[in-house]
Amino acid sequence: MQLLIFGLYFAVVFFIGWYSLKTTRDDRDYWIAGGKLGWLLGGSTMAATHTSAGTFIGTIGVIYSVGWSFTWLIFSIPLAYWFMAAVLAPRFTRVKQLTLPAFIESRYYSKAARGIAAVIVLIATVVYIQAQIVAGGLVANIVFGLPTAQGMVIFTVILLAYTVVGGMIAVVYTDFVQMVIMVLGVVVTLPLALRHLDGLGNLFSYVQALQPFAFSWEGMPGTLLFTMGLAFFLGSIATPEKLVRLYAMKDMPTIRRAIFFTIVIVTVINMLVFVIALTSRVFFPLLPTGDLAMPVVAKAVLPTFLGTLMLAAITSAMMSTVDSLLLVAGSALSEDLYHGLVDPTASPKRRMWVARIGILVVGVLPLVLILSGVGRGELIQFIVVLFSALMAASFFMPVVGGLLWRRATKEGAIAAMVGGVTMTMGWKLYGLEAIDPVLPGFLCSALLLVTVSLLTPPPPSSATAPYFEKR
Repeated sequence: MQLLIFGLYFAVVFFIGWYSLKTTRDDRDYWIAGGKLGWLLGGSTMAATHTSAGTFIGTIGVIYSVGWSFTWLIFSIPLAYWFMAAVLAPRFTRVKQLTLPAFIESRYYSKAARGIAAVIVLIATVVYIQAQIVAGGLVANIVFGLPTAQGMVIFTVILLAYTVVGGMIAVVYTDFVQMVIMVLGVVVTLPLALRHLDGLGNLFSYVQALQPFAFSWEGMPGTLLFTMGLAFFLGSIATPEKLVRLYAMKDMPTIRRAIFFTIVIVTVINMLVFVIALTSRVFFPLLPTGDLAMPVVAKAVLPTFLGTLMLAAITSAMMSTVDSLLLVAGSALSEDLYHGLVDPTASPKRRMWVARIGILVVGVLPLVLILSGVGRGELIQFIVVLFSALMAASFFMPVVGGLLWRRATKEGAIAAMVGGVTMTMGWKLYGLEAIDPVLPGFLCSALLLVTVSLLTPPPPSSATAPYFEKR
């Protein structure tokens, strides 16, 4: 039954990829689905992209390990999406681009700034995809008994196949299917898990007995929780795969409806996942790592059909995020680096080939790093938070600051991106563990954008007018 359900699921995914190849006519279709998405597909792909292995495996793994204090971070997510719809999108979408680095070039009149942004996107994408590939290996091990390394390879191959073929159209439709599976998975899993424990009240009592600090603030330092919340807030606004989806939707009313839908879906999934995390602590109190909690619950606690559906939901969460990131990475290589800096006269067909090769490279590199031991052993959610920190420190100030402050210059933007990502990585390696790297990275980026911009000539009106002058 497990093989049948997963086989059917992957058959649907591949069919969507094949169909999308036939309907993809040009690079706008490939990168932003023609810029014509409605609110349902737009909101579904935004919600599915947000809900990753970080939610179904990483969040549950952290709550399993440190208790419920981690759950307060949910409040940063609706606030981030409100900010995106109310403050960012109205100006950001005035000039539709194919990529975030293309926006950086347009606003900051600099191909060098675009190239730097593309390189940062590639680095951060490799970091994030590592977390999803590790999760794919865990699921393959739990479901089919495959060695984790073999599961990671198979997961990567499947992802690359339909993403390379179909582009954004394939990603959008598979995201919709994957979002439906995710919602069904958590809605079905929670009541069945609670039935084994005779209700919610007993669950809390069992957790308190097994993990006395579970409902206190003792599990993680307060400074770490606060700064991780900041990483989720800033990163949710500034990540390229979400910003590009604003370009993929047809107008502002559509964007507002889509983001409201995203907030509802993501909040419901997160709240249910938080309670499922507590049931995993009761069912399996001695797991070697919290990242095993959700796959083991799905495999051992639920009936075979429903457990496999839940594991398919976990797989959907991973795939819906990685395919989006692979597209972002492919566009960074093809549109921003190759077409923007190497060969401005390259034909659309050649750029598409470069993009597909780039997607393959960026998809395989994280797998090679993981198999080589880089990043192995770290909880998946902490890898996800590092990605959010890198995006927040690199792009929040150049994007949001550039749309709200007309005086921001190309020199300031370049300094903010380079300084932000450098400080974030430096703090991750050598800084205090009680403070997430996003705080020093973001402060460094903000300081550099403002200071360097004030010390350099103001930007030309041709660069700022499209975003500041009313039409």
